[in-house]
Amino acid sequence: MTAFFDSLTAADAIGSFGALIVVGAYFATQMRMMNSDDLAFPVVNLLGSILIVYSLLQNFNLASMLIEGFWIIISFIGIIQYFRLRKAR
Repeated sequence: MTAFFDSLTAADAIGSFGALIVVGAYFATQMRMMNSDDLAFPVVNLLGSILIVYSLLQNFNLASMLIEGFWIIISFIGIIQYFRLRKAR
């Protein structure tokens, strides 16, 4: 197990942290600790996805990049929708 951590690059650590952020946001939503209608949800997902993309730029994987690209687009849509709904109130 130590050999695994010895070979962990900064990009791997950053991407792993991003994955924990995205999964943490999903978990928090499922446990009703975070509301998906709040601004925090798409912002946290956007941050996590950006960190994952950073690691993918170092170790490219097309399927993962596609998922993260869509995740980023959907997060931006959520942020825009939040401000549109807020403005309409």
